[in-house]
Amino acid sequence: MHLIELLNKYGLKCTFNLNSELLGKGGCMPVATGKVAHYKLPPSDVRAVYEGHEVAAHTLTHPLLTKLDEAEIIRQVEQDRLNLSDLMGYEVIGMAYPCGGENNDDRVADIIQNHTGIRYARTIQNTDSFDVQENLYRFNPNVYHVLEYDRLMEMGRRFVELKPEKPQIFYIWGHAYEMDYHSDDWAKLEEFLKLIAGHDDIFYGTNREVLL
Repeated sequence: MHLIELLNKYGLKCTFNLNSELLGKGGCMPVATGKVAHYKLPPSDVRAVYEGHEVAAHTLTHPLLTKLDEAEIIRQVEQDRLNLSDLMGYEVIGMAYPCGGENNDDRVADIIQNHTGIRYARTIQNTDSFDVQENLYRFNPNVYHVLEYDRLMEMGRRFVELKPEKPQIFYIWGHAYEMDYHSDDWAKLEEFLKLIAGHDDIFYGTNREVLL
C-alpha cells in the first residue's frame, strides 16, 4: 500500500480501521472523475501489511450503528474486534464509527463502552481544538486529510509551531482509496507529511499509543 510506504518513509504511524467480514472483497467507488479501486486485503495479508502500525475495529460489515438494536451493535463491534485480534496477534482495543453523517450518539457509545472490549472510538466530527479530550468513546478528529487539503496544511502549520504548556493532539483521518480521486492527491499528502514529520518535540504514534 502506497500510504503505508509514505508513512514509513517519513517515520509516521497510523491506525487502520478494518471491517473483518469485508476483507478479501473487491469493488470500485464511483467518483466525479470516474471510478477508483476499493479492494480490501485478504485476511492472510493483514498482519504483514500493517506491521508497525495499529489495526482497529470498524464493525463487521459497516452498518450505521445508531439504527441498530443493542445486541446487533455489540455483535458488529465485538466480533470485529475479536476477528482482527486473531489476525494481528494482539488484542485490538480501538475502533472508528462506520458511515458518514451523524454516525454515533451517547446510546451507541455507552453500549460499546459497557459491553465490548473497545477502549476508544473515533467519530468523524472535526474539531479545531488540539486539546486532549476526556470522552474517548466519542473522540473527535481535527481534519479529513486531502479532501480538506487547505485545512490540513493550515492546521499542520499551526501544530508544528505550537509551544504548548500542556499536551496537544493533532488527529488526521480519512480513507486510503480517496487518495486516488484526483491525480495530484498523493503529492499533496506527501507535502503535508514533509511538513509534519521530523520534529523532535512531537511524538508520532498510533491511536492506542497516543490516547491510552
